[in-house]
This record gives sequence, structure tokens and C-alpha cells, in this order.
Amino acid sequence: MTSATVTIVTVCHNSLAVLPAMLGSIPDGTPVVLVDNASSDTEGLQKLAADHAATLVLNADNLGFGPACNQGAAKADTDFLLFLNPDAELQSGALEALLAAAQTYHDASAFNPRILDSTGRQSFRRGSKLRPGERLKGPLPTGDCEVSVLAGSAIFCRRALFEKIGGFDPAIFMYHEDDDLSLRLRDHGPLMYCHDAQVVHLSGHGSPRLPQVAAFKAYHSARSRVYALGKYGHPRPHLNTLSAAVLRVLGPDMLFSKRRRAKNIGYLKGALSALKDGGRHG
Repeated sequence: MTSATVTIVTVCHNSLAVLPAMLGSIPDGTPVVLVDNASSDTEGLQKLAADHAATLVLNADNLGFGPACNQGAAKADTDFLLFLNPDAELQSGALEALLAAAQTYHDASAFNPRILDSTGRQSFRRGSKLRPGERLKGPLPTGDCEVSVLAGSAIFCRRALFEKIGGFDPAIFMYHEDDDLSLRLRDHGPLMYCHDAQVVHLSGHGSPRLPQVAAFKAYHSARSRVYALGKYGHPRPHLNTLSAAVLRVLGPDMLFSKRRRAKNIGYLKGALSALKDGGRHG
């Protein structure tokens, strides 16, 4: 049943260090679409995709996370989609639990599994900068519950609804795209947390942890923050993001960490670039 109803969509960028574990965690026969955003390791990626019977989309340029997810979803013909980060691993029974939850909460628009780090500690998304007044409080849930926003590392939804709302906003290159998708999905039904479905996520390991990678991500994080805050009616998104960027470059970590220094400078450059175009990608 699982293999016939769920397609796994994963976006890669120089992710060969973590992809084998992710692919190895997926039940046999489950359709997988890998969308590669201009990696330098495509030969190894092609072999890995062939070994796991995964569909591979190779982009000559880095199109961004959300647009690449849309590409992958367009290749699917199953009832459900699971957008899974390349540094995440499904635990036994995760897909079955998500499908069972979709049957139980048939009015729900999308789901997050229980997301754990490598030590077994739970990562639970309590809220979003786009809707700061909706932040969930209290202890971690011990069962299924409704949530205000989904974590982007593992989003499970019906393909028909994903297509109906237009998928990920292509104007967001990366960061805040999961918040935006969550809020648009939520217009069509509650977002649910599925406690029995478990995924281990090695956060931040989908690409090499190098200063230039940190700068690149921070640049787009600032741009996406400006765009997303503006899209949801927050006042002065440019000024607020630029102020945060200036505070970062004045912080003491600029003196001690090359990677942190590159990240902070990248964030400032992104905030400045968004003054020209509102942070809108493309």
C-alpha cells in the first residue's frame, strides 16, 4: 500500500554524504524523486539514484529549494507526497503511520512526523515569525495534535491539494518557504502532528558545512525574510531585517569563527540586496 500511494521528493545540493542513509531508510518500491540543484558530484549522484531506482532531475543552475520541490512533485502521480530533506531518515513504520493519520484526520491538510535528532531528542516546531501570535506553548506533545506551522524537513500532504494551492511559492529561494506553504495549506484544513511517525533529521548537514555555504544560505535567508514578512503584512520588513543583520556583524562571534563571520556578512548582503527587489526570487 505504501509504495503505491506516497512519493518521496528530496532536493539535493552536494548532498552525497547523507543521501545514501536517507535512501536506505525508504521502504522498497516507494517512488523517489531526487531534484539536484547544480551539485558538483552529479556522477556519483546518478549512480546512487540508479542503485535505488530513484528518478533524478539534474538542474544546471541552483533554482532554490521550493522551486526544486515543485519540480519533484510534478514528477509524482501518487495520492500523497512526502518532502524529505536529504539529511533525514525515515524510521520503521513512518510512512504507514502517516497514511493512517491521513485516514484518521481526513480533514487535515498536511502533517509533520515526530522529528528527532541523532541523539533522539525531539525537534518540535512551535511557531513561525510570520504568525508570532500563534506560537504553541506547554510541554512536548505525547500524541497527535494540531499545530500552527510545519517543519520543512518532512512535510506529508495530499498531492491534489499541493497542486491546488500552487505548491511552494517560487518567489522564495530558500528559508520561510515551509512557513508560507503551511499557512496556505492551513486555509484548507488543520495541520497535524503525527506522533507515531518518526524521522531522524541531522539538521544542517544536507550540504557541506563550509564558510561559503553558510554565507550563501544566510544571504538567501535574509532575502526570504524580507519577502515573506512583507507578503504577510508585517510592518517595515526591510528595516527589521537590516537591523538584525547589522547586529549580527557587530557581534563578538565575528572575531572567533570564520564560518560564523561568513554567515553574518552573507546575511547583511542579503538584507541589502532585498532593498532593491523586496527579496523576491526570480
